[in-house]
Amino acid sequence: MIDTAENPEEQVAIAAAKDGELRLHDPAVRASAVGVQLFDPEFVEVGASGRRWTYEEMVAALPTLHGGADSPRIEASGMRGVLLAPDLVHLTYESVIAGRRARRSSLWRKGEGDTGWRLYYHQGTPVPEG
Repeated sequence: MIDTAENPEEQVAIAAAKDGELRLHDPAVRASAVGVQLFDPEFVEVGASGRRWTYEEMVAALPTLHGGADSPRIEASGMRGVLLAPDLVHLTYESVIAGRRARRSSLWRKGEGDTGWRLYYHQGTPVPEG
C-alpha cells in the first residue's frame, strides 16, 4: 500500500480509512454487524455496474455481494490515501473480482464522538479488458 501522508495525524487518519476499506473486503465482516457499522448513515455508492446504492440497500445486500462468504474474493492493489480535511480521507485503488478489474474511489468520514471512521461514498469504474 502506498502512503502519501506527511505528518502523524494524516498517517493515522489514512491508516484508519484503509483498515476500514480492507475490513469491508473480509467475508466475515461483510456478514456481520461490524460491516454495517463501517458505513456512514448517509452512505451512497455508484457501483461498477452503474447502479446507485443507498445505505439501506447496501446494508441489506452486503452479505450477498461480491466478497461475501459464497462469492469471489475482492483483491485490492495500489491503495493510496489523501487527507482532504481533518475528518475526510479519500482512498483510491484497483480491485479484481472474478477476473474483472475496476478502479475504485472511497471517501471515509470521521463520525462525531466515538463512531470512528465510516465509509461515506464509494465508486467503482470498470477497467476495459486489454
